[in-house]
Amino acid sequence: MTGNLWTIPWLLLAASARAQIACENYGVTVNSSACACPPGFGGATCSAPACGGDIFQSTQRSLVSGASATSLGNVSSSTCPCPAGWTGTGCNVCQAPTVCQTSFTSAGGNASSLINSDQTGLNDTLTCNTAPKVWAAGEMSCDVINPTLQGVFPLSSTLTILRTLNTSLTPQPNSTSFGPSGSVYAQLWYDGVEQFYCAASGCTQSVSGASGATWSCSGLQCTCRPGAAFCGRGNLNLTAVINGLDGDLTIACDSLAANGTASCSFQQSVLQGIFGSSGLSLSGCTFGECVLQGVIDTGNGTSNNSNSGGGNSLSGGVIAGLAVVGGLVVLALLGFFIGWWSRRKQRLRGAGFLGEGKGRHGGFAVEWSDVSYVVPQSYGSKAWIGSRGSRGPGDDKTILDGISGRVEPGQLLGVLGPSGAGKTTLIEILANKSKSGYTSGSVRFPGDPSRDPRTPRIGFVPQQDFLPVMLTVYEALLFAARLRLPEYVTDAEKRQRVEDVLEQLGLTHVRDARIGGQSSHSRGISGGEMRRVSIGVELVASPDVLILDEPTSGLDSVSAAKVTAVLHAVAHDTETLRPSQIYRIFDRIVLLAGGRALYEGPGGFAPADHFAAQGSPCAPGYNVADHLLDLAHAPPAQRERSCVLTQLEVLAGREWKVLRRDKTFFLAHIIISALLGVFCGGLYWQTGDSIAGFQSRVGCLFFLGSLIAFSSLSALYNVLETRALFVRERSNSYYSPIAWLLVRFVFDVVPLRIIPTIVISTITYWMTGLAPHPANFFKFLLILVLYTMCMTLFNFLLGTTIPDGGLALLLSALSALYQMTFAGFFVHLNSIPQVLRWLQWLCPLKYTLEALSVNEVNAGLQIRDTLQGVPVSVSASLIMHLLFGFDSNNYYRDVLVLFAFNAGLGASVVMVVWIWVRETR
Repeated sequence: MTGNLWTIPWLLLAASARAQIACENYGVTVNSSACACPPGFGGATCSAPACGGDIFQSTQRSLVSGASATSLGNVSSSTCPCPAGWTGTGCNVCQAPTVCQTSFTSAGGNASSLINSDQTGLNDTLTCNTAPKVWAAGEMSCDVINPTLQGVFPLSSTLTILRTLNTSLTPQPNSTSFGPSGSVYAQLWYDGVEQFYCAASGCTQSVSGASGATWSCSGLQCTCRPGAAFCGRGNLNLTAVINGLDGDLTIACDSLAANGTASCSFQQSVLQGIFGSSGLSLSGCTFGECVLQGVIDTGNGTSNNSNSGGGNSLSGGVIAGLAVVGGLVVLALLGFFIGWWSRRKQRLRGAGFLGEGKGRHGGFAVEWSDVSYVVPQSYGSKAWIGSRGSRGPGDDKTILDGISGRVEPGQLLGVLGPSGAGKTTLIEILANKSKSGYTSGSVRFPGDPSRDPRTPRIGFVPQQDFLPVMLTVYEALLFAARLRLPEYVTDAEKRQRVEDVLEQLGLTHVRDARIGGQSSHSRGISGGEMRRVSIGVELVASPDVLILDEPTSGLDSVSAAKVTAVLHAVAHDTETLRPSQIYRIFDRIVLLAGGRALYEGPGGFAPADHFAAQGSPCAPGYNVADHLLDLAHAPPAQRERSCVLTQLEVLAGREWKVLRRDKTFFLAHIIISALLGVFCGGLYWQTGDSIAGFQSRVGCLFFLGSLIAFSSLSALYNVLETRALFVRERSNSYYSPIAWLLVRFVFDVVPLRIIPTIVISTITYWMTGLAPHPANFFKFLLILVLYTMCMTLFNFLLGTTIPDGGLALLLSALSALYQMTFAGFFVHLNSIPQVLRWLQWLCPLKYTLEALSVNEVNAGLQIRDTLQGVPVSVSASLIMHLLFGFDSNNYYRDVLVLFAFNAGLGASVVMVVWIWVRETR
């Protein structure tokens, strides 16, 4: 009874096993209890390989004895010899022209039955096609010779592949083909024993050369046979790798050689990562396909062929990159056209400066009433409160308190007072300068409505002289004239205006002298002459009102007298006055003290009479101006200016003059780049293809990226050096911030970034022995240029955002160290803790180093080394991924990311300069 109880479950289990039979080698289950096997296999589960015979014998072929799902059969040539005219592992590849017809007839086949009614007259003789190109369904058998595989598996390995193009043209679909049209079926054999089998679908064939062919498939799947040497029985278990093969598959074969064989490659992403871009290399490949001669004669079966010469279509990354570059070029051309059209319209609009008449300039009074200015004492949360009533009375400091006054056209007004009286604040408010505090009251510019129906042009000369040190006096004035006079004023008229101002200011004798600066190697004109040049750059624009902040500050008495006399001459069109008349030239006087106006009225001795009447007479012989100072101690609208294209042209002209006259910075960059290129090339001289040599290659690339990161610090210095001049010129509406940024960027990037990058890259590239193909060299240059621009823009952003040079330099250096940390050279990117791993995506050097490395390995770089006496030949992409975590498919992605970094940083710089870098007093 007990035995019967145990027997029933076993019987049920056996029945269940028969009902759920599993077919190996991708055989098809028939009636849930049997398997339809692919050509060359048989047995209950398709696990037994055929031993001899030919493909037309189908299920009648002999099988390897004892082969089953648990025991592996050997089909080597010694145990299972092939009949005449058949070859390859499994004897499935025909070789003689007549064996197909003979074998088909012997198996009872009738070739005439293969001809359809609409194919009458077609040659019905079966022939053997031995070319790589497939007409219907063809078998191929190849030797797998790879040093890396042979180091672990020293015996012979072969790969058999059945490629089915069109099942309707095969003599016996169940025998000569397998699977649907456009499918591939393959097995790898080691010492005559099947190790794993693969299948793919969605295949298309493209023909190249005389007889070469490439098959591109999708949906690859592979299965490792348990117990095989590759799958656990040998020294290395590849089960997980083989079972993980998926995705796209490419089988590329060259044309037949003289010996009737060809070289092929079995390409898949994992295999390419291990063995190189060609994947698993196959040699000594033989091909055999039994097909009607009429199919070949009429060209049938070529519907899936593409005689494109084997060319590959552009990848999505390449197309996207070309689209981005093309879009940028189109935008640049569009911007240039818009600028040209705008300038043309403006130049045709007016009659010119000389034709306007002298009455167009001047004729405005300046009138201010009850002007007050208050600065919050505690900047912070209270400083940004819009309503003054929300702050306590003790939080504000009053700088000006109810100041009123007026100056008539053609008069010269002097604002006097001790330090802290509010002189500068008053004139800045009159000049409509941006102030950080709170201003109240009104400023008006009355004029003759019938003669001047426009807002006045206001010229403002700050206390400090911000001038381009490398330009001459004439060039500085011409630069201002070209940008600040209307576009319709001709260049000849602008030059004449400059000559008039030079003569008016007494600067004709120094017109061709460089302005110079404070450093000893750039000494130029004197302080008084420099002050007159500052006045001149405002006068060339023919301002209606000229406002100056302490025009004689820092000058000796003689220079101060000359400057003051020039101002009087400008206002009254008179001859130069003597130094003793400085005070008397002012037509009106405003005396400030403690933010209040002690006096506003006529100049000369009138103020002394006014205060004498109030009990404060001036002592006999005492200077009236000194007496007034002793007593004091108890918006205008946008002006018309040049168009953007003219601004770019004039700014570029100035930058070119500066670069041409001061070559020190440029030559230093070139010489240092050349020396560092020789040093780096010598350090990594002709790196080999060993594992250590590959690490040196990446080390060389990392060195170049790090060098660019630190050398771009000079871009930060250039921005900080020119920031003050830009702020002054922008405040006086010389040009738009966009024009300045574009010219500044071009004249910094091209001579100081791109040219040195090309110099050091060219020297290092060929000395180090990187990928020898020209295409790889230019791809290498593209990445470094993109990274150079990225780091330049980053330093531009720091220089425009942070005016403190020391802090900006510190942040730039720290950012370079951050990039070196997360670039992937010092630490494997996949081993970084999750909480910090995201930082790598903000590191441009990471994308740069990855793209440079991928450019190397995708050039076909193979690592050839010896590990413990075992020769190893493996793709450099595998070593790259293992050592650094880089992906060999990421080159164009990295290019696009670097483009995105440049675009983002460029937009940030524009926004910061437009909003932040402006004059605030």
